[in-house]
Amino acid sequence: MGEARGAARAGAVAAAAGLVLGAGACYCVYRLTGNRRAGAAAGTEGAASAGSAPGGGLLPQVSGLSSLAWRGPSSLRSDTDLPKSPSNLDANHLQKLIHLLESTDDPLIQEQALVTLSNSAAFSVNQDIIRNLDGLSVIGKMLSNSIPKVKEKALNTLNNLSMNVKNQEEIKVYILQVCKEIELSPLNSDLQLAELRLLTNMSVTNDYHHMMTDAIPCLLRLLSEGNERTQIQVLKVLVNLSANPAMTRHLFNVQAPSLLSLFDNCINKDILLRALTFAANLNENMKNEEGIITQDQYSEDSIFSLLCGHSTQYAKKLICLLHHHDTEVKEQVAKIITQLRGDTKTKYSGKLQ
Repeated sequence: MGEARGAARAGAVAAAAGLVLGAGACYCVYRLTGNRRAGAAAGTEGAASAGSAPGGGLLPQVSGLSSLAWRGPSSLRSDTDLPKSPSNLDANHLQKLIHLLESTDDPLIQEQALVTLSNSAAFSVNQDIIRNLDGLSVIGKMLSNSIPKVKEKALNTLNNLSMNVKNQEEIKVYILQVCKEIELSPLNSDLQLAELRLLTNMSVTNDYHHMMTDAIPCLLRLLSEGNERTQIQVLKVLVNLSANPAMTRHLFNVQAPSLLSLFDNCINKDILLRALTFAANLNENMKNEEGIITQDQYSEDSIFSLLCGHSTQYAKKLICLLHHHDTEVKEQVAKIITQLRGDTKTKYSGKLQ
């Protein structure tokens, strides 16, 4: 009797594993045909105006992922009938995947189940189904997995699921954990990038910025220590935070002596534009700041002193950037110079010399 139950369970696991592998492989083909109905679009930072749009309203504003299926060992394949793409996975299929993820300790199966769930979550209809099946909590538990690759795939899945506002309301419980893990993860690793992407997606609106306040010093360190991929992802988060006036004082107070090194003609354009947008957002927020903010409230290496104080080095860098070859860069620099020089309503003591 026990053997029969064991055999039935093994058969169910094998069938679900077959579903995982088959759907993932089909999705690779599906993506290559260019027939994707809805996916994780490239991020647009500083979208404070996004609000809490219903359904897939966040799709154009979050960081994208290109999740490709992992082709597992042939021993895990089965003859199970499979949908032709993850867009056709119904609630029954997704429930089996979630149950498989919850019941197995095999990291290879966990990883592949997460990849398939991530692929399916690129379709908005599946984002709601996975939430209604309590899949978010099951996937979220994988963030505590000791295997880095499993954690990374769990983060990728949550990234796609976070394109849904109702999902964000549940995913928010993992923000503090992810903020702590970013500092502990290997520098420039895929795991760290996945963690930063989740913060990017969760900072598209202002709703959860207050939960990221303690991570700001870490983000600024990564901005100076990380490679270009890491710098871009960090800046996506910082630009989102800087678009929220309520975060201005928190950002101004952080020490970031190396920040000025980003304002240079030789810097990658994607990095430079985001750094300029970050500075412009903070300047803009100053207009609506209640009370006068003076330089003596902040340390010499604080972001406020560097960007809004009497920094001749920053002023010289801005003037040099006016000769940048890219029009968008020059326009953003001109905006910052105008903010610092000519706005009589600005309530701070620092001026561009």
